Formats: sequence, C-alpha cells, structure tokens
Amino acid sequence: MRTKLMKQSGPILFDDMKRTVLVVDDESINRELLGSILEDSYDILYACDGIEALQIINDYSKSISAVLLDLIMPNMDGWDVINKMQNDENTKHIPIIVLTSEHEAEVESLNQGASDFIPKPYDLPDVILARVKRTIELSEDRTILQSVERDKLTGLLTKEFFLEYVDITDHFYKDKHMDAVALNIDRFHLLNEIYGRNFGDRVLQTIATAIYQFARDNDGTAARGEADTFFLYIEHQEDYKQIIRHLKEELKQLSDSINVHIRIGIYQRELSDNDTEKIFDYAKIACNTIRGNFQESIAFYDSNLQKNAIFSERLVHDIYEGLDNGQFKVFYQPKYDIQCDTPRLRSAEALVRWKHPEFGMVSPGQFIPLFENNGLIQKVDHFVWHEVAANIRRWKDELGFSVPISVNMSRIDICDSNIVNRIRKLLNEFNLKPGDFHLEITESAYSSDTERLMNVIDELREIGFLIELDDFGAGYSSLNTLATMPIDVIKMDMEFVRNMHKDKKTLRMIELIMDIAEFLSVPVVAEGVEDKTQYEFLKSVGCDIIQGYYFSKPLPLDEFEQLLIDNKKEGGK
Repeated sequence: MRTKLMKQSGPILFDDMKRTVLVVDDESINRELLGSILEDSYDILYACDGIEALQIINDYSKSISAVLLDLIMPNMDGWDVINKMQNDENTKHIPIIVLTSEHEAEVESLNQGASDFIPKPYDLPDVILARVKRTIELSEDRTILQSVERDKLTGLLTKEFFLEYVDITDHFYKDKHMDAVALNIDRFHLLNEIYGRNFGDRVLQTIATAIYQFARDNDGTAARGEADTFFLYIEHQEDYKQIIRHLKEELKQLSDSINVHIRIGIYQRELSDNDTEKIFDYAKIACNTIRGNFQESIAFYDSNLQKNAIFSERLVHDIYEGLDNGQFKVFYQPKYDIQCDTPRLRSAEALVRWKHPEFGMVSPGQFIPLFENNGLIQKVDHFVWHEVAANIRRWKDELGFSVPISVNMSRIDICDSNIVNRIRKLLNEFNLKPGDFHLEITESAYSSDTERLMNVIDELREIGFLIELDDFGAGYSSLNTLATMPIDVIKMDMEFVRNMHKDKKTLRMIELIMDIAEFLSVPVVAEGVEDKTQYEFLKSVGCDIIQGYYFSKPLPLDEFEQLLIDNKKEGGK
C-alpha cells in the first residue's frame, strides 16, 4: 500500500510542512512497524522491492525527503537502488537510510552513498525518529547551502561563497603568489538583443566551463558575479593571452558569425593585502579601463587606477549637486559653411562643461564617457536641451534671430520610451520649431537596439528634425549604418582631420566619405579643424561645414551671443 500524494514542483524545505518518507522493505511486517513509528511525524510511502521503489522515487523525486531502504530484497536489491539513485541527477539529492542487521553492510552502504543506517530489529523508536529527523535536516541544510553557493545558470560559485573560498585558500597557502582576475564581455546586452537570451545564456555557460577548467588547472577557483562578470583566483600567470585564446576557440564552437570581445583585469595580490573583496574590486577597476577598447583585452591594476576610480566615484556622487547648483554650463562651438566665397556662421554645437568646486574645470573626456556607462548622461543631456531651448527662445525675442543649435542624443536617450514626447514638449514649452534644433546621434547609439532607434528617428524626422550622424567612421559599422539608417547630415570623426596629413590613407578615406555623402545627397560636417591646411583641403574635396579652433573654440554663452550679434552686423545669416 502507499499513501496518496500530489506530485510537487520543488523540494519541501519549510518547517511547518510534513515531510514525506519512503519505506522500502520486502517484509510487510517491517514496513508496518516502521510506518507506525514514523506516521505521526511524516507522510509515508511504501514499496516492497527496488523496482517499485525506483518508480515511486522517479514520480515523487521532488517531494521525498528520505528513503529508508532495506538491502536484501527480491527483483532488485537495495544496492542497485543506491547505485541508480546516486547516478541520477534527479534523485542523488535524496538521502538514503539503510535498513540492515549486518555491520559490514552498514559501512559499505555509507561508502556507496547512503547517509545513515538503522540497525534491525526496530526496537528503539526514539532513536529511529531522531536519525530520520537529523538526516532530513542535514540534507535540507545542504540543499539550501548549494542553492546559494552555486550560480544556477553556470554552476560556478556565487561571489559571496567565492570570497569565502579565497579566504580559506589564503589561510592555508599564505606564501602562494596569487592573482585576482575579473573577466567581462563587452556589450553583452547586444548578444541578447540580436541573438536572443537563450544564446546569451549559452555564451555565459561556455565561458564558465572554460574558466572553471582554467582555474582548476592553475590551483584556483572561479565564480560568476553579476550578469556577464566572472572572477578567478589563481596562481600568478605570466601570460593571460592563453585564456583569451582558449575562450575565443570555445565560443567559435557556438557560432562562427559572432565576435565576442572579452576583457580581463588582473590584480597581483600582495602578502600585505587583507581585504579579499577589495582585491577583486581592483581587478574589476582594471577590467573597466579597457571597456569599449577592442584593441586591448588585458589590463593590470596599478595605484593610478585606484586614484582614477575614486575620482570617478566622486564625479558620479557630485553630479546631482552640480546640476542643482549651476556648476554645469553650456558652451557653443560655431559651425561655418565653407563652400561660400566667404565662410559664414550657419549653426553651432552645444557642448557641456563642468566647473567643479574642488576639481576646477573637469574635462568632458572624463565625465561624459563615465556618465554614458552608468546612465547618468541622460540627466546631463536633458539639462543641455533645456538650456539651449531657453537660450534660443531668448535670442529670438531679444535679438530677433537665432541659428540652429545641435544637441547630442545618447544611446540612453534613445532607449527612453518617452523621448519623442519629451522633445516635443520642450519645443512647445519654448514655442520653438524643429529647425531650431539639430539632433546629433553618436554612431555607438546606432549599434544598440536598431529597431528602436529607427522608430525614434522616423518619428523625429516626421516632426521636422534634422538628424546628424556624429563621429562617423569611429566605429565598425559605418557603411552599414548609412545603408540602413535615415540620416540628414554626416559628421565626420575628428580623428580623420587630425591625421589627414600623416598618411595618404586618411586623405583617401576623407575623399571616400565625401563621395558617399554626395551619393546620399547629404552634407558633411568636419570637426576638429585647427589650421589653414586642413581647412583648404576639406574645402577642396567638397566638405560643407567645419567647426574647430581654426574658426573658434567653444564659447561661453555671453561670447557666443556677441558672435551672433557681430555676425548679423556683418551681413551673415
């Protein structure tokens, strides 16, 4: 006979729930005797041999908290049941308490995987209850521990338990020269967006398997941190390129069409280091220094990185106070049409500057990439848009005219589901037209959520906005971007201008960009123009508009206003 029981979806781990025990014995008197001892504390299932026992175990593997198993039975004995349960991932977690009167069998069953034994005859009910209770408690504690110790997707240690293992390693092997390693995948979110989350999970699992083996081969251990971040603690390596090569080979087995860029940060632990979590923070800092740098895959930590990290944390912390207290200012860099007889001011780009009360003028090259990476750039963008809109309105009211001002839109802005309404609301608030604003979208935004980006651009162009593709040529998908995305202006990356006279290849690339723009019937803006030679060459190849120190540095508001006034007096538009 067997007690009726609903199949469960997970292990029973709650103190207020009655556990289920399976009693397996070919003697009915033994089954009934054990049942009478256990029935007040447990739900009981019964089986008379190994075959029936395995059927019940397979049906209720998630519900059974323990199996009380006789060894000597017909059809299939208890030894075979132990063996089959231990070799099945669905049943190996269930503790087995062997029922036997032979001392040798007790020892052998424990060696085979049993958790405990109950000697026959069953003349000590309190002892039997205590052993069953303790066996189940130990099993459930182990289940809970394993559920938080291991990452479910990859099977690697979680970071919390990984740090505990590192401390144990250091305790017993104090003189070993160890490395703390952080590993990350650049733009992992794109893999999920383009190929699907299942494929992304397979990438993570492949990396986890490879670094686990690498760690074992080098007397270390591995863990998965958050998302696509992994950690290793291994004996010092002279060459980390080997793990990069191995990971690329393994990932190629998934697909030849993807190019996953993996970056590694290393901190070489010193004997004086006593903060385990901090050394992996250092490794992650090193790893982050090469984010987006597809020419580098490995970075080592040094003290300067820590100083930079602290500085970056201060900037992140201070952004809100900076925005509230007027520390951020909008500067305007004029753009000149150079295809006229005399260059004329046509528009300007709005550029943000930060005068920090402690650090002074903070370079945009320091805070803009930082805010782009952590999402805070949207707050800066909104501030700039509002300031520019307010100034354009004031110029129209006080001067009677204005020029179009280009403002930047980041990838984070594009992902904002309310972005179009936000910009439309800004126009309405200051009674402006779309022609008063030009929107510069960096090429990196074009490589994120392509469908979302196209929808946003289409909506903005329908309203009347001109869309400028900023930093054209800086990335890897420029031609594809031009072929698929609706744009109105190409803004050439300033590195082309800086390097135009260093080699003929760059000059030829500029000419090709001009040819492409002519084919698409869109104007080209060149930024970073600093001398007459650059200006004359760009004009000769048909560049339409330039900005840079050759004409003007970025100007604070009052100086730009004066430039507008002077330009108007001189007959400029």
